[in-house]
Amino acid sequence: MPTDTHTKILATIGPASATPKMIEKLVKSGVDAFRFNFSHGTHEEHAERLQTVRKLSEKYGCHLTVVADLQGPKLRVGTFKSEKVLLQKGQIFILDMKDEDGDEKRVQLPHKEIFDALKVGDKLLLNDGNIELEVVENKNYTAKTKVIVGGYLSAHKGVNLPNVKLPINAITEKDKKDLQFALEQGVDWVCLSFVQSVSDVRMAKKLVGDKAWIISKLEKPSAVDELEDIVKESDGIMVARGDLGVECPIQTVPVLQKRIVKTCRKYARPVIVATQMLESMINNPTPTRAEVSDVANAVFDGADAVMLSAETAAGNYPAETVQMMHQIINQVENDASYYSRVQYDKDLSDCDDMADAITFAACEMLEVVPHMAAVVTYSASGFTTLSMARERPSRPILAITLNETVARRLGLLWGVKAFVNQEVFKNFTGLEETAQAVAKKAKIGKKGEYLVITAGYPIGVKGMTNLIYTTQL
Repeated sequence: MPTDTHTKILATIGPASATPKMIEKLVKSGVDAFRFNFSHGTHEEHAERLQTVRKLSEKYGCHLTVVADLQGPKLRVGTFKSEKVLLQKGQIFILDMKDEDGDEKRVQLPHKEIFDALKVGDKLLLNDGNIELEVVENKNYTAKTKVIVGGYLSAHKGVNLPNVKLPINAITEKDKKDLQFALEQGVDWVCLSFVQSVSDVRMAKKLVGDKAWIISKLEKPSAVDELEDIVKESDGIMVARGDLGVECPIQTVPVLQKRIVKTCRKYARPVIVATQMLESMINNPTPTRAEVSDVANAVFDGADAVMLSAETAAGNYPAETVQMMHQIINQVENDASYYSRVQYDKDLSDCDDMADAITFAACEMLEVVPHMAAVVTYSASGFTTLSMARERPSRPILAITLNETVARRLGLLWGVKAFVNQEVFKNFTGLEETAQAVAKKAKIGKKGEYLVITAGYPIGVKGMTNLIYTTQL
């Protein structure tokens, strides 16, 4: 099981990877975390797969992370009388609420909220942005549109409304049921889809409480407009480039990706880059050169994790895809320019309290003091480790925490290897010995080398990092 990279791999479990044998193969290939996509599959299937992941964690003595991805409100057209229809550029096409099969002239759009928000001149994108409509009239829950970009349209294709903020709850009734089930199963993170504003995140946190950490998926322009507030309110962020590339001009996605990653670094929030990273490997044993460059670019940007979707969920080469992603990450992280590039994004102005200053100083020690093997963080809540991962230190981060729950959550963080030790949190003795034992278990460092330790005193108090010192192996 590879443990030689800092950037984590998040892989989606689906029909192609659902067996215990294949899930284990993915772990051996380099997967650090698994995504359970609640847009597909039954609760029974998800429960069975989650138990497989937990058993593999025990078998390999690691803390595999489980992410539950809620479907969110899916905006789709209705059905058609024929298999598909062709919309011609310049024609008029009607969207309405009538529960009838559509044709070349009209189709049902069963979303009252869309009609309430639409104005003349607004654009609608259908079928992953391949068809573009412009609203010329909207009244009585009937929108007359002009086809700007035509194409074939079939039943239940998705609808996107760039720059339109919809009065839709980010968590549907289906999501609430899925969320309750996921929390009962003990998932580590919950992905929130269709985030439009920071209020969506606050609503989700009230439902989740402290049972899991929240990842906000950024896929709407309105979410990008509130980027800093959403990042601060969330526990983590996903750059959901699929819908983001439909909702925003596609050429802006690389720029937005870098902006989002940098903002997450600023506020010590883990960030996942997702969608179409090695898409051609769904059907082919090797990726395109452009895809390899895309993954490498995300690693150079300093992403905490890169994600595989259909590549592992439904592809023909799930394990090979993970192996390829691991090889790309390994190649980039061993490049001489890698650490200098991720360190360049570090901003001293982000150090605005004692915890940040302690963490920054510990990372500086790794660079100026000879024979430093690793940095060890004692973290009851995960806060101290989050701060350390934000700095992207040039040595491994060994996180010692109170329980399995926090250890698994930390599995998505850049460069973090987590360990559980409850005894050391009961008092202030044994910090050095425990750190030394963890380094030995992780096979990091040689005799005579040093560990730099950060912690909060009194130990075990959440949200406090005020201690830094070194110990020798």
